[in-house]
Amino acid sequence: MDLNEISGIIIGAAITVHRELGPGLLETTYETCLAYELTQRGVNVERQKALPLKYRGVHLDCGYRTDLLVENTVIVELKFVDSLQPIHEAQLLSYLKLSNRPLRLLINFNVKELRRGIRRLVNNLRE
Repeated sequence: MDLNEISGIIIGAAITVHRELGPGLLETTYETCLAYELTQRGVNVERQKALPLKYRGVHLDCGYRTDLLVENTVIVELKFVDSLQPIHEAQLLSYLKLSNRPLRLLINFNVKELRRGIRRLVNNLRE
């Protein structure tokens, strides 16, 4: 699968979860349900994947974790906030750098229409 196909599956699954649950629940609830929905769609998902920091040639676990890693390619960060702020995108950029993955999705479930709560970052460039 290419990045656009994986991204489309993730966004479609997130929309399904949001339509089913609506806003107002804990981030972990959306994480659990989205992981389940993606698994049902035949996609490989890892939850709370550690992102080690490489320092002087050594990989160190500094506590960075991504909510979901999909197909070992796309990092998905879930939020439940009033609005996405620059700090959230800065966090995404840091995770892209640490993970060396090509795509990261930031999804805020605290919106009426989920499409308004999705940010997509590719190789440190916002689309």
